[in-house]
Amino acid sequence: MRISQIGEFGLIQILKDILSSPVIGDDTAPVHLNDKTLLLTTDSMLEDRHFKRFYLPQAVGWKAISVNVSDVVASGGNPLWVLISLALPDLEVSYVESLYEGIKTACDFYNCHVVGGNLTKSDRIMIDVFMIGKAERFVSRSGAKPGDKLYVSGTLGDSKAGLELLLMERRHYEEFELKLIERHTRPTARIDYTRHISKYANACIDISDGLSSDVWHISRMSNVKININSKDIPISQELRLFCKKHGKNPLDYALSGGEDYQLLFTHPEDRYNPFLDMKCIGSVEEGSGVYLDGRELSASGFDHFKLA
Repeated sequence: MRISQIGEFGLIQILKDILSSPVIGDDTAPVHLNDKTLLLTTDSMLEDRHFKRFYLPQAVGWKAISVNVSDVVASGGNPLWVLISLALPDLEVSYVESLYEGIKTACDFYNCHVVGGNLTKSDRIMIDVFMIGKAERFVSRSGAKPGDKLYVSGTLGDSKAGLELLLMERRHYEEFELKLIERHTRPTARIDYTRHISKYANACIDISDGLSSDVWHISRMSNVKININSKDIPISQELRLFCKKHGKNPLDYALSGGEDYQLLFTHPEDRYNPFLDMKCIGSVEEGSGVYLDGRELSASGFDHFKLA
């Protein structure tokens, strides 16, 4: 049996079983130290897998921090400290300087600090970020309750469209296309939701692999059935314009597009906050599985190891 046959999450389950760990499986690992809850998370970005050499290095640095902050926020916390390991070919030093300018800008924005790291030589660029955050209350993927509503922040599918536009390597892009590209290369973790998630969410996950995949994690870990209404899934005007131009279905992008780094969470309807851009897209009930407009939804999001 090869990894591609079981996929990324099948492999994670095997490793979790070997380690006999009750913690592995959430966006972060909660570690209790005296009366504090620290959140540990790590994420890697590999050249030609997660970004191309022609991307602006400042944007790559920003994204490397943002994707980790997104995990911390999804657990109800704030980021504190960062360790960065770099694997580098023999690049121009100016590239690394620009990369770290993006890292510094992101850390200033999210109010966290790089406190060390490691360097090694490699054939391709790899940026591995280890982050420590802190939470007043840890929010996992496993707390969704029957009667909860399912909410999402922002809009979905924009990052996938931005990636496709980037890979066209055109000399000129329309204004709406540039916005989609920016949402892929320079996503902003929803740090504005931290307080709301910490206080009210029963379950939460950040949408890094796509709605259709990430909602299944909540369903399985919470042992609940989740119903989603397709008409309620928030789709940006820019994505609609992109799909109209290229003959695509925006719903497909919203369901399967990864790297949106929006938040998917559940809590009672009376916890709705009209001052946030949250949208109710479904409900939680007793049972199992995920259903879109009454039909079981297959997980079609991103998986590092799935067969093409």
